[in-house]
Amino acid sequence: MTQATQAENQQVLVPLTTPEEVDQFLTEYPLAAVFKAGTCHKTMQGFGVLETFLQRHELPVGFIRVVDWRPASNHVAQRTGIVHHSPQFILFRDGEVQFEVNNWDITPEALRPVFDSQVPQRTGSAAIATDDNVEPYRRLMRDFVDGRLNEWAFQDQYVTMFRDDASLRSQREFELLSRLFGDPDAYHGGLHQLGAPQDRGDLRARVQALLQELG
Repeated sequence: MTQATQAENQQVLVPLTTPEEVDQFLTEYPLAAVFKAGTCHKTMQGFGVLETFLQRHELPVGFIRVVDWRPASNHVAQRTGIVHHSPQFILFRDGEVQFEVNNWDITPEALRPVFDSQVPQRTGSAAIATDDNVEPYRRLMRDFVDGRLNEWAFQDQYVTMFRDDASLRSQREFELLSRLFGDPDAYHGGLHQLGAPQDRGDLRARVQALLQELG
């Protein structure tokens, strides 16, 4: 791969921490998107969906961690007139909103026609690098496998961690991490709704397999 091709396939993923950075980003990139990251796994799931399109389409993305960079988030809402949600995906062209979608509606079905019609395709495939990692999950799983946590404590801590995870993760990571206990929003009435840790099969074997896949 040539240096020019490598540069072309590097995903632009920019933290937007202030109103000024929002304006600068949208000025620098005539076609761009803003992704607002919330405080739960809906962000992880939404970004995972977006990541699959960024692999094949060339679209600079500015991301805002809403809790940490609230002035930037408020500025986007004021600038666009769009009610804030998190997660939230907004596509801009020349600083004007072309499309927005929020929360669980950030799906392949929602994004595909927009990307196909408005966002240029890449000549190759891009890897989307973020600062997030899965080490906290690895540590928790090792504690269980090594006997430092019993099944019930592991299940409770894992699902709570997953439910509160607002990391920018790939679709692959999201699907792997959700494999053990599924969607934590299904248990909004309480973690007791999960049932026994072994209800989905041999928990230790499934944890060991997941550790291996995560690398």
